[in-house]
Amino acid sequence: QVHLVESGGGLVHTGGSLRLSCAASAGTLTGRAMGWFRQAPGKEREFVGAISQSGTSTWYEDSVKGRFTISRDNAKNSVYLQMNLLKFEDTAVYYCGLNLIGMNLQDPNWYDSWGQGTQVTVSS
Repeated sequence: QVHLVESGGGLVHTGGSLRLSCAASAGTLTGRAMGWFRQAPGKEREFVGAISQSGTSTWYEDSVKGRFTISRDNAKNSVYLQMNLLKFEDTAVYYCGLNLIGMNLQDPNWYDSWGQGTQVTVSS
C-alpha cells in the first residue's frame, strides 16, 4: 500500500494563500487519480478536488473553484493543492488520497492510502 504524507498546512489570515503537498514516501502515485478532501470538526470528510492520473484533467468542489488549483509532478511522486483567497470556512484538516479506479472522484469511499492530514486554519 502507498504511504502518503501531507504537508504545508498552517495558520493564515483571510485572503491569504497556502500550498499543500502530498508525497508518497512509499509506493508510487503514477497511474492513479488523486483527490484532496477536507474535514472540519464535527463534519464529514468532503471533496475538495481531484486530478487525473496524467494531470491533464482536474475537478473542484464549487466553493473552491477559481481559488484552489491542483497539480501533480509524477516524477517527484507528489500532488499539490494551491489555495488562494482563503476563507474562514476553508478551515479544516486536509487529506490527500489515491482513487481506486479513476471514477467516483467525489466519494471518499473510493479512495485508499490516505495521509495523516495537515491542519489549515484561516483566521479573520
